[in-house]
Amino acid sequence: MKRLLSFLICFIVLLFWSSCRKDFEFSPSTGNLEFAKDTVYLDTVFTNIGSSTYNLKVYNRSDEDIVIPTIQLENGVNSFYRMNVDGTTGLEGDQEGKFFENVELLANDSLFIFIETTIDISTLSTLENQFLYTDKILFDSGSNQQDVDLVTLVKDAVFIYANRDEDTGIIETLTFDVDGDGTPDETSLQGRYLENDELTFTNEKPYVIYGYAGVGAGQTLTMEPGARVHFHADSGIIVTEGGTLNINGELSADQDALENEVILEGDRLEPLYEDIPGQWGTIWLFDGSENNTINYATIKNATIGVLSEFGQNDTNDKLSISNSQIYNSSAFGLLGRATSITAENLVINNSGQSSFAGTLGGKYNFTHCTIANYWNSSFRQYPSLLLNDFAVGENNTIFTNTTEAEFTNCIIYGNDDPEILLENEGDDFNFKFTNCLIRFNNSNLEGTGNYVFSDATRYEGIIRNVDPDFEDPFENLMRIGEDSGANGLADSTFSTFADILGTSRSADADSGAYESVIFEE
Repeated sequence: MKRLLSFLICFIVLLFWSSCRKDFEFSPSTGNLEFAKDTVYLDTVFTNIGSSTYNLKVYNRSDEDIVIPTIQLENGVNSFYRMNVDGTTGLEGDQEGKFFENVELLANDSLFIFIETTIDISTLSTLENQFLYTDKILFDSGSNQQDVDLVTLVKDAVFIYANRDEDTGIIETLTFDVDGDGTPDETSLQGRYLENDELTFTNEKPYVIYGYAGVGAGQTLTMEPGARVHFHADSGIIVTEGGTLNINGELSADQDALENEVILEGDRLEPLYEDIPGQWGTIWLFDGSENNTINYATIKNATIGVLSEFGQNDTNDKLSISNSQIYNSSAFGLLGRATSITAENLVINNSGQSSFAGTLGGKYNFTHCTIANYWNSSFRQYPSLLLNDFAVGENNTIFTNTTEAEFTNCIIYGNDDPEILLENEGDDFNFKFTNCLIRFNNSNLEGTGNYVFSDATRYEGIIRNVDPDFEDPFENLMRIGEDSGANGLADSTFSTFADILGTSRSADADSGAYESVIFEE
C-alpha cells in the first residue's frame, strides 16, 4: 500500500510539473536565426550526376522555443536542389524536399538542413559548357525573411567508366600482362580500355573518369592543349604494354586560368577540396609502355602523381616530362621503378612521402627542376628526393639494379632536413648533382657514404642550406625571389631553354624551374 501511495504521489507531482512547463509553447520566429555559413557551395556537378550531400546548421540563440513558419527554396518546385530538414522531407508531391511548414526549434538549440542537387545540363542555357547554378533557402517571409545562398558549378562532360554486368552487378576490370610471362592476367583494377574514338582528349568538354582508363597495345592517348581531366576516387590512367601517353599542353598567357595547360585532378571541385591530397589514384606508365611525354601539365591531388615502371634500357626514355607541375600527392609526386625519366622545368611539391623517388635503380636526368616538399598534413618518412638501387623481396632477399642519375641546375629543398636520401646495396650506383641548391645539414651523415660533398665526381658547384626564397611553398607557389640562394647558380651550358613561364635564361641563369622575380609587396 505504501509503495502504491508513493507511486501515485510521484505521478501527480510529475503531471503537475509538466502541465506547468511552457517549454513546448512555441513562439513565431522573428528573423533572428543564425547560420553556420551564408553560402553553401556544393561540389561540381557533371551533366546529370548528383552532387554529394551538404549540410547547413541553423541556430536559435534565443531563450525562447520558436517555430519557423516556412523553409523553402526560392525557385520553388522548379528548383534543382532538394532539402531534408532534421530528417523530414517536407510537404508531399511536387513540393517534397522544397517546402517545409512550421519547423520547430527549441531555445538555444540547432537543426540541420541537408542539401543535394541533380541538374540536367540540357535544361540550362549554354555558355561554353559551364554554368553556375544558384538558388536560395528562404526562412520565413516578409520582414522576418532570412536566406542562405546555394551555389553549384555545372559542367557538361565526357564520361569514361567501366561497364557493369546487369545480372551480377560486377564492374568490369582490366586485363593485361602483369607478370611479364606473355599471358594477360585478370586484375582487380576497375576500368576498361579506351575505344579508338576516345583516344584524343580535347578542350571542348572536361573528361570525367570512373575507374582506370586503359591505353593498350598500339594505342596512343593524346591530350590536347587546354584539356581538363577529372578522376573519381580510386581512378586514374594506366598505359600498358605497347601503349603511349602524350600530354601536349602549351604555355598559358594567364597563369591563374592556365587556359592552355592540361590539368588532371579529382572530380571534387568545390573550394574545400581544391588542395586535398589523395583524391584519385595515379597516371601509371606500366611495364612495356613507351615514348610517354608530358608537357605543360598540372597534376594535382593524386595518391601518386605519375608512376613510371621499368624500361630503363629502352632506346627512348620511358617518360619525358617538361614544363609541368605535380603537387599535393598523398604518397609520391613522381615515382620511378627501374625506369628512365628525363625532366626539364619540372616542379614537384607537397607530397606525403617523397616528391621524387627513383627506386630499384633506373636512369634519371633532371635539369632545371624544383623538387621540394613542404608537406604539413602528417609525418613523412622520406625526404624530397629519394634514390636507391634495390628492392627487398621474400625472405628479405635483396635485388639490386644499376643506377644512373644526374641532377643539374636543380633546387632540392623542403621543411625537413636532410632533403636527399641516397641508398645503395649494389656497386653500380652512379649519381651527380651539378650546380644545385640542396638542403642537407646532418652532421651524422655528412662526409660518409654517398654524402662526401667534396667529391667532385658526385657534387659539383652545389650550395647547401641557403633559403631558396620561394613565394609561398605551402600554397604551391614555387617561384623564387631576388634573395634566393639559387640566383645565378646555374651552369649556363645546360640553360639553353626558357624557364617554365617562358622567361628566357641568360648567362647568369638561376637554378630551379623558375627564373627569379621581385615579389610584389
